Amino acid sequence: MNLHKILKIVAAVLGLAGIVFLIRIINEGDEAIKAAAEMGDTAIVEPMAIVAYIIMGITLLFVLVFVLKNLFTNTATLKNTLVGVGAFVLLALICYFAFATGVETPLRDGEVLSANGSKMVGAGLYMFYFLVLIAGGAMLFSGVKKMLNK
Repeated sequence: MNLHKILKIVAAVLGLAGIVFLIRIINEGDEAIKAAAEMGDTAIVEPMAIVAYIIMGITLLFVLVFVLKNLFTNTATLKNTLVGVGAFVLLALICYFAFATGVETPLRDGEVLSANGSKMVGAGLYMFYFLVLIAGGAMLFSGVKKMLNK
């Protein structure tokens, strides 16, 4: 059997399992499922979640395999990817060490966010702002360049 046939069979089996579990969920009803979940019984919904996790795992596996295969067969793509990842890591380090500050912060549930956790959140926000500015600048630059070339 070739890979295409195997994948079609796996997709059909997972699809049928999903349909069966969906029919079970619909037949049980919302209120019964909520009442059972409050008592800790998730037996009706759990199989559907497992099918979803399996599908997500298979999808991620194939994406990783084909991305890595493409990266290592095309050295120009590998170089560009490494430059992009390096720039991203450099920006993350700059945001963490140069811009972010961390202080212990009390949370609503009585827990306390550590100073390091606060610094990570701040670094993530600064990184988001910088990436938005970079993307906006790149779009603006591209649009102006197109207008000038016409």
